[in-house]
Amino acid sequence: MKTYFLLFILFISLGAFSQDSRYAGIEIGSKGIKISVIDVNNIKKGDYDILGYWTENVGIARSIAIDGNLAVEDVEKAGSVVLENLLKIKSKYGVTDENIYVVASSGVALAANKQTLIDKIKAVTNKDLDFITAETEGKMLLKGSIPPSDYQDAIVLDIGGGNTKGGYVDVLNGNKFEFFPLKLDYGTITLTEAINKTIVIPRETNDMQVYKEKSFEYSPVLREKIKEMLKTKPLSLQKKKIYLSGGAVWAFVTLYYNNNSDDHFLPLKMEDIINYDAILKNNFVKYENLAKTSKEADKVINTYSQKHLISGNNILIACLESIPDLKSKKIYFAKEGQIAWLVSYVVDRSKKIKNNF
Repeated sequence: MKTYFLLFILFISLGAFSQDSRYAGIEIGSKGIKISVIDVNNIKKGDYDILGYWTENVGIARSIAIDGNLAVEDVEKAGSVVLENLLKIKSKYGVTDENIYVVASSGVALAANKQTLIDKIKAVTNKDLDFITAETEGKMLLKGSIPPSDYQDAIVLDIGGGNTKGGYVDVLNGNKFEFFPLKLDYGTITLTEAINKTIVIPRETNDMQVYKEKSFEYSPVLREKIKEMLKTKPLSLQKKKIYLSGGAVWAFVTLYYNNNSDDHFLPLKMEDIINYDAILKNNFVKYENLAKTSKEADKVINTYSQKHLISGNNILIACLESIPDLKSKKIYFAKEGQIAWLVSYVVDRSKKIKNNF
């Protein structure tokens, strides 16, 4: 307790060096604690700089599968790590106390004793712990991936491993935004698994030519599911800007463009996505060779197999082809998806943005 008291005194004293334009988030996830620090220039235009982003390897949810609870020692460790990084955020980056948010993922929320974690975080930081539920993920993705000035005229889609999610907003009830979610039960991994199940001859399981043929045959099923998703929310088809995020889009941008742009929103062309698709299917060795000289490309190749990359890009192409008059619309890669929740929090608390949802 003496140690915590001394740290708390330091925690308070650091406020004199803080900057109101800086925000930080500490996300307690199942496999680690992620810390993000941003400096906001104009949140309405999505103009901010990432000052820091790092992960602490604390597997807090590892015991949930055993007995449904967070282990006492894991809760204690999480509390210590959160406090340590909270102090680092304040001392190194000068973030004010009220501009630091602490959240936990939906995976951690599954614990029967999550109140123990809530109490621990409150005790060591005097902060309330919020949980990011699966239901709010799409909304936070939009808020954190689209400049608020584009809310009314944009759609966001995130191609994850298990599914594809996103949505858009519309103005209802006299100038109030309402969020409309979109969800497709196919992601990079799940689509690959679905296609693999159509390969019935065991010796053909690892045959890439067979997989490509089965992937092509499965395309009508994928396109129909996407049309059903968009049909339920017809206003999504009228939006003029399309913001994309997720591993499949990150892989495309990294491998095809092979650059390290600092832009938060990178313009994309459908022609490039189609050319990339051809390389994935017919000249994959090009990217395997690139991975030998590029650290970023190596990350992609070590994260996804050729099958996964093909599946992810199939989803990307099918989604874009399902949107009418695509040539008249602008497509962007929202590269900072990992801090979308923090940007979403800043948007919610910005006095300059009155229309929240």
